[in-house]
Amino acid sequence: MEKAFLDEKRVKYENISVDQDEKGLQEMFSLSGQMGVPFTVITKDDGTLEKILGFDKAKLTQALGLQ
Repeated sequence: MEKAFLDEKRVKYENISVDQDEKGLQEMFSLSGQMGVPFTVITKDDGTLEKILGFDKAKLTQALGLQ
């Protein structure tokens, strides 16, 4: 669902399949402290990270400045 939403909004993203990518899994756990997916990290222009656990359309829309 999240990938379809981002595709619909034409947002470029990197998809990491943590069930197949040990390094990606470790990074996700380091950033989130848990192992739930989807887990989205948005890097802002100032370098800060916006972390969103689960498919939260409202938070994604706000963090990405979408309409």
